[in-house]
Amino acid sequence: MTRVLVLGGGPDAEREVSIASATGVHAGLVEAGLDATLLIVDRPISEDIRSWDHDVIFPVLHGRFGEGGALQILLERASTRFVGSGSRASRLAMDKLATKLEAARLGIPTLSSSLLDPEDTQCPFEGPVVIKPVADGSSCGLYLCPDESSWAEAITAIRASRDQHPDRVSMIEPMVKGRELTVGVIDDGNGSLRAFPIIDIAPASGVYDYQAKYERNDTVYTVSPDLADEIEQKLTQWSLALCGALGIRHLARVDFMMDTNGNVNLLECNTMPGFTRTSLLPKAAAASGMDMSTLCAHLVGCAQRE
Repeated sequence: MTRVLVLGGGPDAEREVSIASATGVHAGLVEAGLDATLLIVDRPISEDIRSWDHDVIFPVLHGRFGEGGALQILLERASTRFVGSGSRASRLAMDKLATKLEAARLGIPTLSSSLLDPEDTQCPFEGPVVIKPVADGSSCGLYLCPDESSWAEAITAIRASRDQHPDRVSMIEPMVKGRELTVGVIDDGNGSLRAFPIIDIAPASGVYDYQAKYERNDTVYTVSPDLADEIEQKLTQWSLALCGALGIRHLARVDFMMDTNGNVNLLECNTMPGFTRTSLLPKAAAASGMDMSTLCAHLVGCAQRE
């Protein structure tokens, strides 16, 4: 029987979300009949990985270390099979600006953006704008700035948090109101990627922030929303093209924003989406007839094939 080691935790801001996701994956694998063990880690090193008893590692870590290439480098050096993208693709996808550059090269529309210099009080765009980390997820470090006052407050907060997050680099984008749409992507079992049904995300507060994702229960998720055929086809095509260009394998989630005029822009690409009870990839998989246990076992099978 395949021995699967599910990793959760990690040193990043999304540690608690990671533990919840890893717990969900572990339960799914046990239900699928696999010999799965859940291990909560901080920042494992090569010696740790070589000492673990496993056939496949399922690293359900969110954030720069666990999802952004550092852990993947260690796993590759240990010559172990693991679920998810390799180190290069993980690094590129974690970097929102690098992902945007690749999207632009492919002709996928994406919003203008700029690095944030906390010492520069001049916003490079006319408001409103959004400030978010270049390499974090789950809306950690997200600031919505509809006016000059909120911009000033955000800059003050970012300066104050530098001791707590010394490596965090933030970026600025114009704020767009509209519908957030996400496309789950998965290995089809033969090494190619296919797209799950699109999900429309409608938070009650109007903002899909950390609370709307994990702490509130009033966010409405609509699978296969009523979209024009052309938009649906473009979202699917763009998601698969971007994942292919970045070198993503096994699974991903690609997020877009559609404004009130129907214009769609890429937001980001996630190489290890959440696996909590409210997470989007499991919802999309379920709509395709793939429940949690089947989804998790399928991904382990993809890793075994590598």
